[in-house]
Amino acid sequence: MLQGPHGPFFGQLADALRSAGATVWRVGFNRGDEFFWRRRPGYVPFLGQIADWPSVCADMMATMRISDLVLYGDTRPVHADAVRIARERGIRIHVFEEGYLRPYWITYERDGSNGHSRLMDLGVAGMRDALSRSRVDVPEVPAHWGDLREHVFYGALYHFFVMSMNRRYHNFAPHRGIGVRQEFRLHLRRLLLMPVHRVERWVSTRRVKMGGFPYHLVLLQLEHDASFRAHSPFASQTEFIQECLEGFAAGAPRHHHLVFKAHPLEDGRAPLQATIRDVARRLGVAGRVHFLRGGKLAALLGAARTVVTVNSTAAQQALWRGLPLKAFGQAVYSKPEFVSALPIDRFFAACERPDMAAYADYRRYLLETSQVPGGFYSSRGRRILLRQVVDMLLADLDPYDALAAGMAAPRQPLRSSA
Repeated sequence: MLQGPHGPFFGQLADALRSAGATVWRVGFNRGDEFFWRRRPGYVPFLGQIADWPSVCADMMATMRISDLVLYGDTRPVHADAVRIARERGIRIHVFEEGYLRPYWITYERDGSNGHSRLMDLGVAGMRDALSRSRVDVPEVPAHWGDLREHVFYGALYHFFVMSMNRRYHNFAPHRGIGVRQEFRLHLRRLLLMPVHRVERWVSTRRVKMGGFPYHLVLLQLEHDASFRAHSPFASQTEFIQECLEGFAAGAPRHHHLVFKAHPLEDGRAPLQATIRDVARRLGVAGRVHFLRGGKLAALLGAARTVVTVNSTAAQQALWRGLPLKAFGQAVYSKPEFVSALPIDRFFAACERPDMAAYADYRRYLLETSQVPGGFYSSRGRRILLRQVVDMLLADLDPYDALAAGMAAPRQPLRSSA
């Protein structure tokens, strides 16, 4: 195991794998990794220079006779190196990610996720063929589920340990573009300001919902998010914002508005609101452009005309509602049946709705394969997740091959007791 989601999930997953008879090693790169391992056996600290990691990783895989590699995301440098070496040695690769159909599921795939997922090369026709070999019962969405507060808390705690107790790991360098102290301050600031942001968000959302104007919704992402960095045509959110505003100014009807919704975990490291305000003024559309600081997406989607994103997984909620969608980056849902290929100005002017029959089959396919009920951050979400995902890791077939062979794993109902 390499780096996992902030919090206890990887440690608890290791406990479950050991109870099934596996020997588990965990490579830690900083004090946060070590803290959440909680003195479990098999911890291996990496204390060297990052340039030495590929050779150290290859040596460990050989001398420890490693059969499986488990990690969270496959694009951060230490993970990308490990994935490459594991492939060369025929080692099975297990990748966890946030759910493609979040927040009620997480993603579990083999070999790669997001732009490296097997879904990128699989069309709807192939999914329908696999579904025909298995009886599919689409699970219901739970009445209430979410662990955003736990996510923010574990992120702040993780960076506190890296910031204040990392002397042993003096060669550690974060894979994101800012220092650990700044990362911690951003997490802590966001945690403390959550009540203020909640009020501000309610006021801004109500202004949009009660405005009586048609609007298009832009889903912003975290600029440091792995999917945005690795699978996007943009170098920054500023470039994406400018593209959206220029297309809106050129193509949208004059009585339409544009609403930018920030990611729920946006921490202020990118000046999104100021950028939107300045570009909108320059283009003469400032009175028709709005910025919302995170919050629930469902309330906004209910009245939106269209949705635009780079490659946010939140776009799945738009497709589920039958809204026209424009996606600029590589995404597992970028299928011609339900994602527009129109230039952005023409998309705002007039666009077609997605093929809902195709999307329904796509969604059923994901729920029978890579989308696993549960979550990484809340105790209830982890309990539900661990009941199923351990058997999926130990299975001979990956989720996609299992469905194609008519052997899809049984799914736990989301409404069952945790």
